[in-house]
Amino acid sequence: MASDAWLVIGLGNPGDRYRATRHNVGHMVVDELAARVGASFKRHPRATALVAEGRTEPGGPKLVLAKSTGFMNTSGGPVSQLVQYFGIDPERVIVVHDELDIEFDSVRLKGGGGHGGHNGLRDISSAIGADYLRVRVGIGRPPGRQDPADYVLRPFSSDERDNLPVLVADAADAVELLVQRGLVDAQQVVHSRGK
Repeated sequence: MASDAWLVIGLGNPGDRYRATRHNVGHMVVDELAARVGASFKRHPRATALVAEGRTEPGGPKLVLAKSTGFMNTSGGPVSQLVQYFGIDPERVIVVHDELDIEFDSVRLKGGGGHGGHNGLRDISSAIGADYLRVRVGIGRPPGRQDPADYVLRPFSSDERDNLPVLVADAADAVELLVQRGLVDAQQVVHSRGK
């Protein structure tokens, strides 16, 4: 694998039941990135994941885009398998995931740190350590007393669905910035958008 390769994992759950839910926004973002680079997802022979490969521009960094074919809470295994197969350092792994603690329609970038109660991140950190990059896609807190575990598995509201394509595009832009300019520069651009 080229030394300029990045592994971009979009977190989510498999199947039609979960496709349009808040917890699957990571899948939506890597789908957008695959469309941008003109790549199709295929089942990987050595990992429980679907993988698409491409470059953001001719001569640009290689992106290995991936979606686990298992459930969110067991994301660590597929990520570890792909890291080993492609020989990519954890510092060049970008995990795209839903974030309750960020308001809907906002994207934030982070390097390393804890899992914040996110079971997908917890499992990945157990498998490869915590030194990977995160693209945190804001879904906001549930209204009233709704259980967060139920909230993340529900579809976006009609108002949210109207703005979802912009949010997904913003998160995909953030991945590209991370790859092209590094964490600090990408944070300055993404976090200055005021969302």
